[in-house]
Amino acid sequence: MTEEEIEQNALHDPDNPPIEDWEWANAKLVLPERTRKPSIHLRIDAAVLAWFRSQGPGYLTRMNAVLRNYYEAHTR
Repeated sequence: MTEEEIEQNALHDPDNPPIEDWEWANAKLVLPERTRKPSIHLRIDAAVLAWFRSQGPGYLTRMNAVLRNYYEAHTR
């Protein structure tokens, strides 16, 4: 697939809503307690991974914090 085809598929994926629909403008980073977590294999966009990595050490913890925040916002 070309990059353009990937972008078009992502735009039409019902499990991938536009970022503005997530209402993250006022989100705050809250790191969870350090607990044992299962190890998984996860495919994410290269640009997303590069951005988190560019933030420095602890990028996986920050990624988990973002996912936890999203989870908690949708399970209240």
